[in-house]
Amino acid sequence: MVYVDTIESQAPPPDVNIIKKLALVASVAAGVQFGWALQLSLLTPYTQLLGLKHRWVSLIWLCGPISGLVVQPIVGHHSDRCTSPFGRRRPFLVSGTVLLSIGVLLIGFAADLGRHLGDSLEPGVKHGAITVFVLGFWFLDISNNMIQSPCRALLADLSCQNDALVTIGNAMFAFFMAVGSILGYAAGSYRDIHQLLPFTSTETCDLNCANIKTCFLIAVLLTTFIVTLVVVFVEEERLDPSCLLYWQENQGAEEKPPSFFMQIVIAAKSTPRPIWILYMVTALNWIGIFPFTLYDTDWVGKEIYGGQAMGTPEQINLYHDGVRAGAFGLMFYVAVMGFISLFLELFIRLLGNVSRLWSVCNFIVAICMGMTVVISNMAENARDANGNALVHPPTEVKASCFALFAVLGIPQAVTYSIPFALASIYSKDGTIGQGLALGLLNLAIVIPQIIVTLISGPLDALFDGSNLPAFIWEVLQQQLEALPLSNCPQLNHTATCKYESLYRTSPDFEDFLVELNASRIETYNRAEQQSVLQK
Repeated sequence: MVYVDTIESQAPPPDVNIIKKLALVASVAAGVQFGWALQLSLLTPYTQLLGLKHRWVSLIWLCGPISGLVVQPIVGHHSDRCTSPFGRRRPFLVSGTVLLSIGVLLIGFAADLGRHLGDSLEPGVKHGAITVFVLGFWFLDISNNMIQSPCRALLADLSCQNDALVTIGNAMFAFFMAVGSILGYAAGSYRDIHQLLPFTSTETCDLNCANIKTCFLIAVLLTTFIVTLVVVFVEEERLDPSCLLYWQENQGAEEKPPSFFMQIVIAAKSTPRPIWILYMVTALNWIGIFPFTLYDTDWVGKEIYGGQAMGTPEQINLYHDGVRAGAFGLMFYVAVMGFISLFLELFIRLLGNVSRLWSVCNFIVAICMGMTVVISNMAENARDANGNALVHPPTEVKASCFALFAVLGIPQAVTYSIPFALASIYSKDGTIGQGLALGLLNLAIVIPQIIVTLISGPLDALFDGSNLPAFIWEVLQQQLEALPLSNCPQLNHTATCKYESLYRTSPDFEDFLVELNASRIETYNRAEQQSVLQK
């Protein structure tokens, strides 16, 4: 008992090894985001290269949110209960990496496989290639969800119920997402990257196709390498099968633990109002930002550069120059996102709480989406002044476009880190596991994506293939998002609803952090005491 008292009187010492493990696990995001950056920047234009009409592109992107809607919660649920000798999370990381490799090969070699399925070499719709491409797209999105959910859950596991470590882990995850995105967009913007793997260029796969194939092969090699390091150097304790009986013992019941869907119902009933607002704000945020995510490089190729994916050879070349310029602009976007993610706590201190920070970010997104119309008009006026010549836009138009991408990185730093940190902290009370909590948050992300993909297609057809109506939709959506934020001032990146009483009684934010730190130490000591008594 003396040992327990000693624990209670001391703050938990920093563990350098845990920080290193958090960094290694978070680096998985670099590999996943490398491939995701390639998806966002290259695959929408590539579908039109295969002959798919622009208005049907959004339907292909449905596979992403649908797979996320189904896969992430299920993977999170089963990884919470996995009793494999290799741990709870690592088996899913390995399985996701294998599926990722299959998806990448199908996408990269879609044109070649389509040729064997009967596609013609003449310009037109490549039905076989599109079929293989869509199948690979499904595999790729499923694998991304199979990797990301256990990865974030493993970060929470390694944090040992320490709020500060949870926040650090998610900030690292956001940082490595930015690193992977920068590498992915850099690869996508490089015109001659196919020369690294000369075999990628074939009679059915031209320069643009070979570049895509090379980029995705690099992506799968990078992800496989990082996941291998995590599996080898980050050990997990095996979950004792008898621990699965803990739930019914606590409930005093003899029935089996609740099913996955019943856990969702239980979690929904026990979720306090601030966490529901977290899910609501996250959902509205993704409804607002996802249209630009779908069509950003296509917007640069069409509206800014004035090219066409299915036009004359000159128009096609101009379109792909614009796509590569858009990928280059996305490098600025993720560079700013990575930089801002390292200083989120500082910004929260300056503004007082997460609600204000999120509101400022929504305002930034709304302004940027309005600026897409202004920049598009600048590009169109420049083309009119040149007699509609097929030339690159002037420097000021390019600079404005790149600046727009860079500024959008600020709100995305919040989107990719704070909601996940809050969800991880909330799940500590035992109502749901870490994996299931993150899976539920994922529902607030993928359901809006499904809504956007269903709406953007008809909007596209109504306005003759223009991307601007979907961007204007974002302006309206960001204003709606401000409503729940204004009603929840207690949202904070270091506290959940269990600490909201501290927030209400504290005269200012600094006092709140002091009281919150005391609560952290008390929580840590109770956990250590229980561990000692169990031993």
